[in-house]
This record gives sequence, structure tokens and C-alpha cells, in this order.
Amino acid sequence: MPDLTYPLLTAQNATTTNAIINHYAQSESFTTLSTFEGNAILQRDAEDDTKLQKGIDIAKAKGVIDPKFIPEEYIAIDVLGKNPEEVAEEILTTVRSSSSSSSGNKGAAGGGVVVICGLSGTGKGTTVSTLQQKLESDEGKQVVCWSNGNIFRSVTLLAATWCEQQQQHADESNGGGGGDGDITKALTKENLAEFMTMLSFGKFKDGKYDTRICGLGLDCLVSEVQNTELKGPKVSKNIPTVAEVTQGEVILFAAEAIRQMGEDGIFVLLEGREQTVNYVRTPLRFTLTLSDLSLIGKRRAAQRLAAGVLDEVKEGASVEEIEVALDGQLAKMVKEASA
Repeated sequence: MPDLTYPLLTAQNATTTNAIINHYAQSESFTTLSTFEGNAILQRDAEDDTKLQKGIDIAKAKGVIDPKFIPEEYIAIDVLGKNPEEVAEEILTTVRSSSSSSSGNKGAAGGGVVVICGLSGTGKGTTVSTLQQKLESDEGKQVVCWSNGNIFRSVTLLAATWCEQQQQHADESNGGGGGDGDITKALTKENLAEFMTMLSFGKFKDGKYDTRICGLGLDCLVSEVQNTELKGPKVSKNIPTVAEVTQGEVILFAAEAIRQMGEDGIFVLLEGREQTVNYVRTPLRFTLTLSDLSLIGKRRAAQRLAAGVLDEVKEGASVEEIEVALDGQLAKMVKEASA
């Protein structure tokens, strides 16, 4: 077991968390904290799944997505005892051997779409980052990590803009006694269908793939406004409301965008919940599992402890100083969890 050195702590990777877990292998306090963290993660996952399913059900009821749609089968990978490099290599073995004629995928010779699912704490984000590094450095591929977040934000921007324009029109008509800006009024089936026609995906500036927002007086590329307008208050405060009723629309938009990039020789890595990524056609679908679910809580507890100690100790701290700080952070977090 490696010593808990300052460089090890600052790495904040799988080696860091494993070292902390091993350090506290016989600690009742660490078991208490990891159980608390694990239960919290599983509860949040269950709640998120319920909310997502509600959005999917709404999309099916509206006829936006096919209620009888069946995705390709997922390949389960138990990540127990494996580091991110080993998990990524297991996925890449399947990618390399995939048929170049498979629907939605061109195998290792061209582009492709790789979907990664799994419970929180199974290492999806780390696996995606490792896959990206391996595909780019070792395989010489162009890789895009896709997220639906900016598409939800783009639809929300259009809905909020529609509300502003409706309110302005009502103010002008009624001498100041106009609409109330309620975002839900923008979210009719007809409006949402129209908003989606205002979004297009393709190669725009400098031949790079991007999403264009064009409508209601707006004309911009997502890459140019993702940290400004799409992060503004009128978007941020309305995202939960809009996302609940636009799951289907965003899923279909994303599936088409991902298909385009995959067929153009780009490797697209898509991380997400099964309910949403099911609708992206690809045989390269993986779900990360942990045969020992207690590790989910242990990993999160170790991550929190490492972050807490880094805020406390100075650069170059000794192993003894770090262990004392870890014990202090552990006692503090256990007390908070028990409150």
C-alpha cells in the first residue's frame, strides 16, 4: 500500500481513493461515513431515475419518442478491482473488434459512438476521460465527449425569450398590464416542436461541429454563448421546468447529432442514464457495475476526505501530518453525517 504522501493526495485519482480506503480498512468511523455516503448516492440515483422516467413518459405520451423502442443490448463490466485503464482497455477491445458495418458505428477504422452508463460512483467520468486519452493518443482518433446539457439550455433560452416577447407584446397592447413571464406557458407541444426547428447541428464556423440557435431574433452558436447567455439567470432558473417536458425532444436531437459525427469519422463518447442514452443507436453500449456496492460509498468518502485534507495541509506536508489531518476530517464528517 503506497504511503499517503502529498503528491498522492493531490493526484485525486483512483490511486488516491484506493490508498485512503486501504488506510481505513479496519476503521469503524470510515465504515460509518462510507455507508452514509453510499446510501445518499443510491437514494439520489433512485430519485433522479424517477424524475427522468417522468420526462420519458411525457415524451412517449406526446408521441415524440417511440414507446416501443428497444435499444441494443448493454455489455456489463464489473469494475471491482480494476483501475480506469483496465476498464477502458476492456471497452476498447470490444470497440476494436466491432464490425465496420454495424449500424451507427464504423469500428476502430473510422468513427463510432460509445455509450457509458452505470450508477454514480462506478467511475463513469474517469472511464470516459481515460477512453478519450487512449483513443486520441494511442489510436489517433478525433474524440468528442457529448453532453445534452447545452441542448437543454438552448431550448430553455428559446422558451424564456418567447416569454419575454409575449410579455412585451402584452405590455404594448394593454398599456403595461401584460403577461407574467411564466415559463410553463411557453412549453406547449406546438411551441416545443417549433423551438426544436430553431436548433440545428452541423459544421459551421471553421468547419467545426456546433449547434446553431436561430429563431425569435436569436442567431448564435452554442460554443460562443455556452458560458454567457446559456449560463445566465433566465436560463438557469428555468432549466428544471423545461428539462422535465423536453426529454424526448432533446434525446432525438442528440441522437441525430451523435449519428452525424460518428458517420463522419469522429468517436463520440456519451455518458448518461440509460433512460436517455437508450435512444442513441450504437452496438457499443456499456454499463459499469460494482459487484460490491459498498465500494461506491467508500470511494465517495475517500474523495471527500482527500479534498478536505488538501484544503487543510500545506504543500509538502509529511505523511504524518496528512494522516493526522485525515483523522480530523474523518471525525468531522462522521459527526456531520450523524447530526
